[in-house]
Amino acid sequence: MTRESMEFDVVIVGGGPSGLSAAIRLAQISKEQGKDWQIALVEKGSEIGLHVISGAVVEPTALNELFPNWKEMDAPMTTEVTDDEFHYLRSQEKSIKVPHMFIPSPMKNDGNYIISLGNLSKWLGEQAENMGINIFPGFPASEIIYDENNQVKGIITQDMGVAADGSEKGSFEPGYELLAKHTIFSEGCRGHLGKQLIEKFELDKDSDPQHYGLGIKEIWQIDDDKSKLGKVVHTLGWPLNNHTEGGGFLYHFEQGKVALGFITALNYDNPYLSPFEEFQKWKHNPIIKNIIEGGKRVSYGARAMNKGGLQSLPKLEVPGACLIGCEAGFLNPAKIKGTHTAMKTGMIAAESIAQNLLKDDTNDVATNYTQDIQNSWVYSELKKSRNFEPALNKFGTFFGAAYTFIDQNIFRGKLPWTLHNTKPDYACLRTVSESKKIDYDKPDNKISFDRLSSVFLSSTNHEEDQPCHLQLKDSSIPIDKNLPQWDEPAQRYCPAAVYEIVEENGAQSFRINAQNCVHCKTCDIKDPSQNINWVTPEGGGGPNYSNM
Repeated sequence: MTRESMEFDVVIVGGGPSGLSAAIRLAQISKEQGKDWQIALVEKGSEIGLHVISGAVVEPTALNELFPNWKEMDAPMTTEVTDDEFHYLRSQEKSIKVPHMFIPSPMKNDGNYIISLGNLSKWLGEQAENMGINIFPGFPASEIIYDENNQVKGIITQDMGVAADGSEKGSFEPGYELLAKHTIFSEGCRGHLGKQLIEKFELDKDSDPQHYGLGIKEIWQIDDDKSKLGKVVHTLGWPLNNHTEGGGFLYHFEQGKVALGFITALNYDNPYLSPFEEFQKWKHNPIIKNIIEGGKRVSYGARAMNKGGLQSLPKLEVPGACLIGCEAGFLNPAKIKGTHTAMKTGMIAAESIAQNLLKDDTNDVATNYTQDIQNSWVYSELKKSRNFEPALNKFGTFFGAAYTFIDQNIFRGKLPWTLHNTKPDYACLRTVSESKKIDYDKPDNKISFDRLSSVFLSSTNHEEDQPCHLQLKDSSIPIDKNLPQWDEPAQRYCPAAVYEIVEENGAQSFRINAQNCVHCKTCDIKDPSQNINWVTPEGGGGPNYSNM
């Protein structure tokens, strides 16, 4: 196929906080050095920010460095945390408020801000465009370009106008080749191309497996008398048992709204568990219910997050390319925050690449990115919190939290050992014969809801006549293997009702409702047979988040 190609100095894949921070920092250095570096950023969402979702309480450390005057620039970070509560939920009705002094220090939020990460990304995108960066929304990167020596030379954007059977429709347009000396991958957690790069070069060969959580979030408009601007609430415990990691959050922000959500670690072992149903159940505890009762649910979304921390970081570079942000797994699991680390790694990558671009040798692509990361506060921060995730896995939620308090508040993350969790999340499921079935209550449509009405609030849309972006490596596995062993858990771990077991012509079959997909990547992570491969759909498809 003949494709048009464009050449740049740097191509960045992904328009979240890490990729935009890398682009902006490169543009800043280009101006400082009197250069005219050509920088391109591609984003699969139809606009910057529409596919971005997070809690989000953000630590402003990296933004302070990128734009010291961000407040004067009207950055969408206006709700500073004013109150910080932590509750241990014992049951649907009972809870214990944890004294502030016993909260692990990384989880405290003094000086942080409650924000919409999508809105921050949109604002960063505006700054990037004003600096002359070429931004291409609605153009997902679908392939990596290599030369004969396996050096990364850029990416190819997704072909548009391909029918479900693979034929070219009348609207067909081939994707573009975007060529560059350096390519930065910043697709977020479990990125489509990032996972290919990691596998091809065995970048995770010497690391623990990456570990993940599924975060499901809603935004509610609540009664004015219940709104407490700047208040942060976190919970641990019920409805999950002591051996299933996870917890909830509720953040009060402007205009009488609250963001609330629930994170379920994807190393859970009961195939009957449904993260979506656990979230709906959690909202019935009075700590949450008393706030949202009488209010209106206005938004819904879901996204996997990586939480393996330092031990799960892969190697960060291959010739011509590097991984930044959640693409590599830089979220700090003890803080449950990754925006500040993602932004900083993007800035470090930009500075490392800039040093290479300033050299006269156009064939030399070597950078000091890995070393610069290891010398940064990001690495120091992850090192201090390195035992958080494996401690929860080893000791359970209650004793793991106690260990974290001792590790973080007393020893400041300097205990002289490193714990490991070497079992991948997908390998943790017990079979149905070893598991107890979980019966979930029907939604009351006041506090709890069903999946389809939830997906509707995410404004998710895909062109129906296109190849399915949820690819099965073996189409027989869901029915022949996953169903008898695990009661096909895709029916439950997906928060968007994408996967169903249906009766067709007297036989069971596996149905994929790809148009519902909110791009959370959970299926790519949790499928026990590792049979589902998430790839990029046609550009602009997916959720269209607002204020998420």
